[in-house]
Amino acid sequence: MSTELDQPSRQTGWFPFRNGHTDTNNYSVEEAESYELLGDGSLTQSTTKGPRPAYKERSTIDWLLEESAERERTRTLHSRRGLRGALSPTLESARWWFVIVLTGVGIGIAGAWLDVLVKWLGDLREGRCRYGFFYNQVACCSGLDPGEVCTEWQSWSQYLHVRSILGQSVLQSFVYIALAIAFAGSSAILVVTYAPYAFHTGIPEIKAILKGYVFDQFLSPWTLLIKALGLALAVASGLSLGKEGPLVHVACCMAYLLAKLFGLRNNEIQKRKLLAAAASAGVSVAFGSPIGGVLFGLEELDTFSFSNEGEVMWRGFVTSAIAAMSLQYIDPFGTSKLVLFQVTGFSDTWRAFELIPWFILAAVGGLLGSLLIKMNAAAAVYRRNSILHEWPVLEVVGFSAITAAVSYLVVFLRVQSSELVAQLFQECDPNKGDYHGLCNPTALWENVFLLILTAMTKVLLTTWTFGMMIPAGIFLPTIAIGACLGRAMGLLTQGLQRSHPTAWIFAACPPDPTIPCVSPGFYSVIGAAAMLGGVTRMTLSLVVILFELTGALSHVLPIMISVVVSKWVADALGKEGIYSVWIAMRQYPWLPPDEFRDKGQTAAQIVKPVESLVVIYDEEQTTLKELNTFFEANGYHGYPVVNNDKLLGYIVAEKTKAYIDPLLSDDAASGVQRICTFSKHAAANNPDLVDLSDLIDDTVLQLRKDVPLQLVVNMFQKMNLRHVLFSQGGKLTGMVTKTDVVWLLTEHLPHTGALAEEES
Repeated sequence: MSTELDQPSRQTGWFPFRNGHTDTNNYSVEEAESYELLGDGSLTQSTTKGPRPAYKERSTIDWLLEESAERERTRTLHSRRGLRGALSPTLESARWWFVIVLTGVGIGIAGAWLDVLVKWLGDLREGRCRYGFFYNQVACCSGLDPGEVCTEWQSWSQYLHVRSILGQSVLQSFVYIALAIAFAGSSAILVVTYAPYAFHTGIPEIKAILKGYVFDQFLSPWTLLIKALGLALAVASGLSLGKEGPLVHVACCMAYLLAKLFGLRNNEIQKRKLLAAAASAGVSVAFGSPIGGVLFGLEELDTFSFSNEGEVMWRGFVTSAIAAMSLQYIDPFGTSKLVLFQVTGFSDTWRAFELIPWFILAAVGGLLGSLLIKMNAAAAVYRRNSILHEWPVLEVVGFSAITAAVSYLVVFLRVQSSELVAQLFQECDPNKGDYHGLCNPTALWENVFLLILTAMTKVLLTTWTFGMMIPAGIFLPTIAIGACLGRAMGLLTQGLQRSHPTAWIFAACPPDPTIPCVSPGFYSVIGAAAMLGGVTRMTLSLVVILFELTGALSHVLPIMISVVVSKWVADALGKEGIYSVWIAMRQYPWLPPDEFRDKGQTAAQIVKPVESLVVIYDEEQTTLKELNTFFEANGYHGYPVVNNDKLLGYIVAEKTKAYIDPLLSDDAASGVQRICTFSKHAAANNPDLVDLSDLIDDTVLQLRKDVPLQLVVNMFQKMNLRHVLFSQGGKLTGMVTKTDVVWLLTEHLPHTGALAEEES
């Protein structure tokens, strides 16, 4: 006689069918594990068992659902028995750390490769090395003593043996402009043809992704390749842009690719923690600032919004450190140092009278930064609404020709921005030579004029360049603008002190005139900090990045003062930085972390009334097929469910469709159209109904319309909500989504939604 122990599979008969009946020996232990015992002694089945449907592109994730799924996954890992159970958590953690370490190494190598390629392509516009075509100017002239003339590096006129001055000028300008057009045009063709999401800086999109926006196309491997190659070509073309911001995008693409290769994208929150660490490493490599990279992630990317801030910061710290070590090991600059623009030659002390020009520089940086943001936004909107939107490659080619022609006429514009900034940050040293007469005391006014002309020209060029269909960052152009203005202010202050050394305001200066009192190079650092603060509105991370970038640790206090004043002045003209403005123009679902204060308004101001909502009315006789047709016809993420004017809760469309798909297949096979319900009471009274009540998210937040508007906004910001239902006496009265709150916080900007992509 066969007994229960003789059955080939383990089964149990303690669990009910969905229609309320029971049947012994019908559920396996694995199926039984999907049930949980409630407080009233009843059993309910989890609807999250098995793979969850993927999020649609350009939707937002459900943070509460993702956190719940991660907790469940962690619990499952730790509940396994035997050796596998003991090793599973360790192996899982090891896989994550392996990807993090690999990401740091990869970003460091990629950053070093980009530095070498950009330097070589940029120098190629001026000339070539006599003994090797693939040597840049620094590598070609290495090993020379300070002040010694390099004969190995030849201009194109020297290499082609052109003797006449006119011929040399024509040849040099022709090669300079032609290669600029070729590099910029090639970058635009690559972006437009193969990876449209590789254009711009990428930081606005990364900020939105870290806040829950689903934009996987932006992180694709093809975008990674085109972004890196196009970035090198764009920077080498001499356009007024930088590679620092786009390196954050490159780093996130690399981390996303590695996570995909090692199968670590099973949870959206874990994916965003990895992307946050990669973004910090991108800044670390871009500026040689590992600590500043971590602070950039915390301040600018708002990684504090994640569930475990300490874990995010620790991962970012490790990734940034590994990336910086990889960069220094490769040593692309040939200096054996991580500091990109090391300042030397100025005194470790500063005088009180210098606060006056520094305050002026900070105020100018704030004003000019706010002006640049407004001009750039206006230029972007004009581009979108003009014929230029249909011809992006032609626009890049034309503007690169204009930029190259204008830059060739001004000596400080002709060189790459990184080289210009490096020279402006340096103090005059007789052993190193004079950089284009910058240290000539008899040419004070000429230098001041050239520096201000360079700064104003770069403002105009950057305004239009930042937004074209090429990879483009705004950090380096902004630093160059501020450095030019700072150096001009430093030269004026130094000239005033030298002409009036006995004036009471200069009493703190050394009595020996051979000892310099004013360091114009450090004024460039102050100007760069002020301008960058005015454009990005960064504070703490900006200060740390700058003193790591320059090594000017003894002058942190003046840098802090300039950043504070610059931000105050810029905020008086508009609190949004350049990235926030671009997020608003492209209408990404990103909520700024700044506290919102209402003016006595209630939530009723932004609530969508129930009459304008698409609602599922459960009292109607609806078949599973009709419900599926309803989902396909409307296409929203989810819907409120109402039964006899009573709000039952909220259902997610994709989750419900995934649940009823097998039931639809059964109906198609049997030819029976079953009726479904979301009401437990109705299902209990009619066993023939398909009970979908377990799919209702009855824990969705419900409020009343008369609550303060500030409370609603704060809930969305701090709880990462997607939607809130509004009810009165159990009846649905309206709904607010994240998109509504985003619009509320950005509607005051003049160009909100102007660059939003149309839904396909």
